[in-house]
Amino acid sequence: MKMSKKEGLKLQLIQINKNKVSPSASQEKGEETKSFPIKNENQKIDAMEGTEGTQQPHLVLANKLFLLTHSDVDDIEKVRLRDEVMSTVVADDMAPLYETLAASSVLELDQKVLDSMRAKIAEELKKLDEKIADAEENLGESEVREAHLAKSLFYIRIGDKEKALEQLKVTEGKTVAVGQRMDLVFYTLQMGFFYMDFDLISRSIDKAKNLFEEGGDWERKNRLKVYEGLYCMSTRNFKKAADLFLDSISTFTTYELFPYDTFIFYTVLASIISLDRVSLKQKVVDAPEILTVIGKIPFLSEFMNSLYECQYKSFFSAFAGITEHIKLDRYLHPHFRFYMREIRTVVYSQFLESYKSVTIEAMAKAFGVTVDFIDLELSRFIAAGKLHCKIDKVAGVLETNRPDAKNALYQATIKQGDFLLNRIQKLSRVIDL
Repeated sequence: MKMSKKEGLKLQLIQINKNKVSPSASQEKGEETKSFPIKNENQKIDAMEGTEGTQQPHLVLANKLFLLTHSDVDDIEKVRLRDEVMSTVVADDMAPLYETLAASSVLELDQKVLDSMRAKIAEELKKLDEKIADAEENLGESEVREAHLAKSLFYIRIGDKEKALEQLKVTEGKTVAVGQRMDLVFYTLQMGFFYMDFDLISRSIDKAKNLFEEGGDWERKNRLKVYEGLYCMSTRNFKKAADLFLDSISTFTTYELFPYDTFIFYTVLASIISLDRVSLKQKVVDAPEILTVIGKIPFLSEFMNSLYECQYKSFFSAFAGITEHIKLDRYLHPHFRFYMREIRTVVYSQFLESYKSVTIEAMAKAFGVTVDFIDLELSRFIAAGKLHCKIDKVAGVLETNRPDAKNALYQATIKQGDFLLNRIQKLSRVIDL
C-alpha cells in the first residue's frame, strides 16, 4: 500500500522525537544547541534563527526580522517573533533601530519606551566619554584604545550604524597590532551582514586581505574565508563560495555567523551546483566532516546522495523539503528561483549525459513526474540554452546533441589567433609610419 506524503512525514517526526533530547538536559550537559533537525513548524523558524549561545546576537535578531516580514511564516509565529524582537531591542537599548522598525510598521511605536532608551543611551555615552578622557589623561595607549573600543561596541549594540563605523575608524587609529585591527574589520563585517550592506562587506574584505599582507594569524585568515564565502553566496557567486567553504570545513571557528551544521548546509548546497561529479565525490560526498553532521539536517543527506547515486525519484522528494529551508534562509532567499533552476539543470544534464536518445516517458518515470511536466521543464531549459538536446514531440523522444568541447576550444583558439594577428598588423602599420 502506497504511503501518502503526510503519513510519511508523521512517521519521520515520530522517529525524530524518539531520539530527542530535552533542552534542559542538553543545557545541563553544556552541549551546543543545534539549528537542525526541524521537528515542527515552530522549530522550522528556530532552525533558521541559528544558535543564540554562540551566534552573534545581532545576527540572530536580523534572522528574526527577516522571518517577521516573510510571507510564508504563520501569523502565530510572527506574534512570537515580534515579541522576541521587541524584547531584544529594549534589552539592548536599540533606539535607532526601534525608530526605523516603527517607521516601517514592523513594530508599534511606544514613545515612553523610546524616551527611556534614549535616556539610557545618553547616560551610557557620558560614562564612556568620561572613561576615554580619563584614559587619555592618566593611562597608557592600550587603555585609551580599550576605552574607544568600548564606545564602538556600544554603538554597535544599540544599532547606530553610522556612529559605530565612525568610532571604529577612531579606534583603528589607536590600534597598532594587525590582529586587533583585523578584529575591528570583523566587527564591521558583522554589521555589514546585519544590514546586508554588500558594498561595506566588499570593502571590508578587501581591507582585511590587505592587512594580511602585513601579517596575521591563520585562525583569522580561516575566519575571513567563511565571511568571504558567505558574501559570495549572498551575491550569487556559488562557485567561489563553495571553494571558500570547502577550504574552511576542517578549521571552522566562525560561530558568530552561524552554527557548524548551518555552515555544512551552505557548503553542500553551493557545492552541488558548482562541482563536477568527481570533485563532489572527493570533497563533499566522502568528506568525514560533512558525514558527521549531514544526518542532523533534514533532507540534505538524501538530497546529496540521491543526486550522486542517480536516484532521481528520491532526489525530487528531498528537493521539495530542501526548498522550504532555502525559502526561510536570510542569505539564500533572494536567490531561491535561481538556485532552483541551477539544481534542476544539474540533475537533468546528469540524466541525459548517459543517453544519445531516450523517450520522454522513460525520463518522466525515472523522476517520478508526469510526461507533460518533464516536457514543459525541458523545453524551458533547452530554449534558455541550459540543456543540449532537442525534443522529437511526434516520436516522444529526447535526442542529445552535446557540444564537442575540444572542437569548441579549437574554434575559440583560431578566433583569438585571428584577432591577435589583426592587432599585430595594425600595430606594424603604426610603427612603419
